Amino acid sequence: MPPSSSANAPHIIFRIQFESEGRIGRGKMQLLGLIRETGSISAAGRAMDMSYRRAWLLVDEMNRLFRLPVVESQRGGKQGGGAVVTAFGETLLARYMAIEERMHAVFADDLDWIAAQRADAAAEVPPTPAPRS
Repeated sequence: MPPSSSANAPHIIFRIQFESEGRIGRGKMQLLGLIRETGSISAAGRAMDMSYRRAWLLVDEMNRLFRLPVVESQRGGKQGGGAVVTAFGETLLARYMAIEERMHAVFADDLDWIAAQRADAAAEVPPTPAPRS
């Protein structure tokens, strides 16, 4: 996800809504990235302070949204079970992050201007007119 210059900096939150069937956004993409890192739905859920059930339901929703699975579970064995982000899931995550990065780059100047206009902004910046098209 695009880094912000400070914790209070405004940012755009991008979400894709699929009619009434569901949506994907920053939270699900973060979960997907953590599954990739940990190899576990439960560990990824814990890292996001959510129950295994909630994490599993979000993964299940993502898997039902697309023709190809985003995450595949791996059954037990010596090392126990786990989960793996599929090749399709990796591509989905990369494309989502690329869209977010491009949006941030396109709107960075406007977001900086908006941040400077906040009541708690440290420096007094006079308002500037909107850009002309």
